[in-house]
Amino acid sequence: MSGQTSPGTMPAAFFGHGNPMNALAVNRYTSAWRAFGRAVPRPRAILVISAHWYIGATAVTAMPRPRTIHDFYGFPPQLFDVEYPAPGLPELAEEVSDLVHPTWVGADVDSWGIDHGTWSVLTHAFPAADIPVVQLSINAFKGLDYHLGLGAQLAPLRERGVLIVASGNVVHNLGGVDPQLVDQGFDWARRFDDAAREVMRNEPTEAARLDAHRDFGSAVPTPDHFIPLLYLAGIAGATRTRPEVLVDGYAYGSLSMTAYTLGLACRGGDQPAGAPSLPADVPADSANI
Repeated sequence: MSGQTSPGTMPAAFFGHGNPMNALAVNRYTSAWRAFGRAVPRPRAILVISAHWYIGATAVTAMPRPRTIHDFYGFPPQLFDVEYPAPGLPELAEEVSDLVHPTWVGADVDSWGIDHGTWSVLTHAFPAADIPVVQLSINAFKGLDYHLGLGAQLAPLRERGVLIVASGNVVHNLGGVDPQLVDQGFDWARRFDDAAREVMRNEPTEAARLDAHRDFGSAVPTPDHFIPLLYLAGIAGATRTRPEVLVDGYAYGSLSMTAYTLGLACRGGDQPAGAPSLPADVPADSANI
């Protein structure tokens, strides 16, 4: 498998988005996201699978003007002031539905929008907010293989000018957060992140089997932030391409910030600063990060 795609094929990516304060920060992660955005040919649209739209159905946003959702608690007012006014692309909902048939995909015309798992990354990667953004929900009732397979089915969108972005965290244990360990990872977090990297780089179609890893329960106490990785793995498997690490690192002991690109040679993260501080008065597992 190679790391490059054919001319005219959009890349794809997975971003470890971490703390929503990254939207306002300049650090090694956000600089990598900016480098990615500068390297990508202008997409027709961006389809995002965000950990924060985790519901009991598979759906796609289909409104012409999606709202910016501030789906977190306890952060400073300037973060709630962030707006990402990208347009939607309602016709993409029908394209997705047709592509993955007979899997049912609902069209959401009024309930969701652009959540912070999406805009905290895109505000750096595509700061002009002038590219249409559509979100695909994570169906909480489906197992890991479903999401891996759905990612594979979405791969042809890349030939239609659609940039597919998955946003979550490979390791995401908010109950284990230690705010003092700003740029460090616990041993179990490092072990699982390393195992995921080995699978993604060599056998992405086996990514759903990571649930057998001895540290899966600690690294993935809930599946919402891990599942987006499976979409990139599914695309990689379907197209026989190999993901590359864009940037990596750890935050607060129990979060991995690893990001992957597919079909794009890009390396970022040249800033010295790491993860931003968490809100002082709200536990991480109550802040919806």
